[in-house]
Amino acid sequence: MIDLLSYGAFFLSTALIFGIITLGLNLQWGLTGLFNVGIAGFFAIGAYASAILTTPEVADRIGGFGLPIAVGWLGAMALAGLAAAITGIATLRLKADYLAITTFGVAVVVQLVMLNAEALTGGPFGVAFIPRPFAGVQDQPVLFNALNLMVVAGVTLAIYLALEHLSRSPWGRVLRALREDERAAISLGKSARSYRVQAFAAGGAVMGLAGAVQAHFIGFIAPDNYLPTLTFQVWAMLMVGGSGSNRGAVLGSIVVWAIWVGSGAATAALVPGDWQARAAALQIVAIGVMLCLILLWRPQGFFGPRRGRM
Repeated sequence: MIDLLSYGAFFLSTALIFGIITLGLNLQWGLTGLFNVGIAGFFAIGAYASAILTTPEVADRIGGFGLPIAVGWLGAMALAGLAAAITGIATLRLKADYLAITTFGVAVVVQLVMLNAEALTGGPFGVAFIPRPFAGVQDQPVLFNALNLMVVAGVTLAIYLALEHLSRSPWGRVLRALREDERAAISLGKSARSYRVQAFAAGGAVMGLAGAVQAHFIGFIAPDNYLPTLTFQVWAMLMVGGSGSNRGAVLGSIVVWAIWVGSGAATAALVPGDWQARAAALQIVAIGVMLCLILLWRPQGFFGPRRGRM
């Protein structure tokens, strides 16, 4: 029973971290219509930025400033938001497909930097000894995971409430107007490029915060944590929950993560050991089939706005 409670808290913490990323994507795509396929890159930027700022000094690596975790999280948001803003300034005046190509390129560049800039990122070995909240009670798994769940849930709630307020503000209404009818919004004196850069930067900052939270939750990061599969997972979460709905972004993350973990457990239990590596692809197949079925049954997702409504 104790192990079950501990795992339940760990599972929800991981799902809510994905929920934070999906909230950032919902701001970019669901509210503004900006297509980002470089999610893993912005997530990684936040994770490494916070890790470098907060880890203790290491002789063979740049950084190790030993700053408080909160400072690391703020730095992660700032750096990921800056990277997103630069990407947006360079590409948002172009068509949506160019933005998709550019964001994918950002993710590839970040992956290469993680692997090769060993003096900064630790290379393929990653960064260890990342400070974890409540590290003093790590020998009590239930308490440790429960306390971390409270922290992750608090961050998720704060981001959710902030984005809900922004989506209902005049700023959010301008973003929806640009998504629905750009020419009409521009005719009213609104700068499409400026608002879109702001939205893209804010969404990138939220993704960076999620990366920082995850880094301190697990205490270790490496390039393998930020593969393109992560981008696919987050898009599936948003589509299942409902594009344009912050509530859907969070709940869709929990549902898809449950299916991902469940399919992995089923694969491990039912598939012989020699076929485990190949059968791991069944997780992606399971998510893809589920996504198709949901979109056929409910195209707007579980909590997305119905057609004809903003």
